[in-house]
Amino acid sequence: HIKGKSTHDIVKKGIEMLTCLDHRGGKGADGMTGDGAGLMIDIPDLFFRKILTDIQLPDKDHYGVGMLFLTEEDQDEIETFINETICAEQQILLGWRTVPINKESIGKKAKQTCPIVRQVFVKSAVETGNQLNFERKLYVIRKQVENWAKKNGKELYFSSFSSQTIVYKGLLNPDQLDQFYLDLQDEDFVSRFSLVHSRYSTNTFPSWERAHPNRYLLHNGEINTLRGNVNWMKAREKQLATYAFGDDATKIMPIVDTNGSDSSILDNAFEFFVLSGMPLAQVAMMLIPEPWAENNLISPDKRAFYQYHSFHMEPWDGPAAILFSNGKQIGAVLDRNGLRPARYYVTKDDYIIFASEVGVIDVE
Repeated sequence: HIKGKSTHDIVKKGIEMLTCLDHRGGKGADGMTGDGAGLMIDIPDLFFRKILTDIQLPDKDHYGVGMLFLTEEDQDEIETFINETICAEQQILLGWRTVPINKESIGKKAKQTCPIVRQVFVKSAVETGNQLNFERKLYVIRKQVENWAKKNGKELYFSSFSSQTIVYKGLLNPDQLDQFYLDLQDEDFVSRFSLVHSRYSTNTFPSWERAHPNRYLLHNGEINTLRGNVNWMKAREKQLATYAFGDDATKIMPIVDTNGSDSSILDNAFEFFVLSGMPLAQVAMMLIPEPWAENNLISPDKRAFYQYHSFHMEPWDGPAAILFSNGKQIGAVLDRNGLRPARYYVTKDDYIIFASEVGVIDVE
């Protein structure tokens, strides 16, 4: 909704759109295990206030929610370490919640690898602080937990950890999403937007964590320049992190997780630059610039913008459409060759509908 009105209908329409895009996603041989489907929404503050009887939530924007995939074997140890890390970063642990799921609605292979889904609620230590600073703190906490887990052979994955957005996703078919996550059926589960994605796995094996949306973006396509992009990020990450995060720099490195797919690696870079303080649209234009060098239709100012940023970052190139959000803005960008087109409608009642094809939502 362009004017920021939160409704449950937006969540339902997002799932309807996702289901209409079922043909874009991949499926396993059993027909019941998808390559991955999910949605990113606003933090459903109204819903959480209703169901969290044992947690006292502060005002919206002053608490963050971590959405985690865990194994039963490692759960207690991981959650203890997360609690300790939140305390060490001088933020306030509010509590934990087990997300209700329905395993009977999903495929056999998805059931075999189905994680425990938990939510952790963290309050900002500063009552009227800078929103970006709180998001950075949540990022620093998450990166330390991920690095510790990797070092100690523990399995965990944060679908999201933010005060602005939350991601519900998994190794699902589109029509299984709201059957698996029972939260999505509640009338008080409201949002100003729904960003949805159905994955077709090509160069990486499908898994629960590789489903989209990622933490900041949804990606339809491939990054063909990935090896060079990753190497350049590794080469400059210490200088970048120190400049942007100061004393916290060592806690967040490495910036990119090379075990992820091309989409999640791009998401790692995107997230870092947004949390460094760069505006959302600027990050997208720097990472995926339009072909500007020989384009006479680009204004001198815009050409100078792209030329300046070309000294900082090489293009992440390939046939790719990127949709991205930080919970305050939503944006989209096509690849440099326009190989992944998209269509959008703006309706008279203040909605925008954007997708890789038309007909995803019925509009008169």
